[in-house]
Amino acid sequence: MDDQLSEFDLRPQPTVERPLLGLTILVVEDSRYASEAIRLMSLRSGARLRRADCFASAERHLNIYCPTIAIIDHGLPDGSGIDLIRRIATSRNRLPIILGTSGAEREAAEREAMQAGADGFIPKPIQTVAAFQAAILSHLPDTVRPVGPRDAPIIVVDPDPIALREDLSHAMDLLASDRPPVEYLRKFLIGIARAVDDIGMERRAQKMTAHPAPSDYAALREFLSTRIQAVPSVV
Repeated sequence: MDDQLSEFDLRPQPTVERPLLGLTILVVEDSRYASEAIRLMSLRSGARLRRADCFASAERHLNIYCPTIAIIDHGLPDGSGIDLIRRIATSRNRLPIILGTSGAEREAAEREAMQAGADGFIPKPIQTVAAFQAAILSHLPDTVRPVGPRDAPIIVVDPDPIALREDLSHAMDLLASDRPPVEYLRKFLIGIARAVDDIGMERRAQKMTAHPAPSDYAALREFLSTRIQAVPSVV
C-alpha cells in the first residue's frame, strides 16, 4: 500500500477545512441524484470528481485517468459493480482506495464488496459531509491526513431536484421497455427511495417480484408518474 500511495507526496496538501484536497474520486453510479450528492460533498471537501454511470463508462475512465479513489455502486445497468471492484482490485495498477456502495441490501452488499477486494464500503444514502469525509479519511495513511483538530461539518447536502426527476424518468423508461430489468430496477428504486426518505416507494420496490403481471407494471408506472409530478421545479 505504501508504494501505491506514493502519489500522495505530490498532491496539494489537505487542510482542516478541505481534508480531501488533491484527491480525485471516480464515482461509478447510475443514479444522477446520488451522484449529485457525492459531487456536492466532494466539492465541499476539496476533492475532484469524475463520474461514470455504467460499467463500460467506468472502464473508459480508468483507461484514461488514474483516480485516487473509486466509489462503485453495486447495481449498474450493464453489469455488476462487484465485478468492476474485482477487476480493479486485481489489476496491475490497482487504485489506492476502492470503496463499494449500495442503497439496497446493504449488509450483503458490504460483504460482497469486501470479498471482491474493496478496501471499504459506504452505505447509501450518505447523509452528511462529515460522514463522507470520514469514510474516505479512514483509508488514507496518517501522513496525508490534515494535521490538527478538525471540526467536521455536520452538513446535509441538498442535491438538485432535477437529478431526482431524471432518476424517476429513467425508471419509467425502463418500465416501458420490452423486457424491463426487474431486479436491477428494484434495487435502483430502493436506492432512490432511501436517498429521499420515501417509505412508500421503498415498500413498493421491495414487493417487486421477478415476473410482475402487466397490472403490476401499470400500477408502478402510475405511482412513479405521481412522484415525478411531485418533484419541485427549479425556478
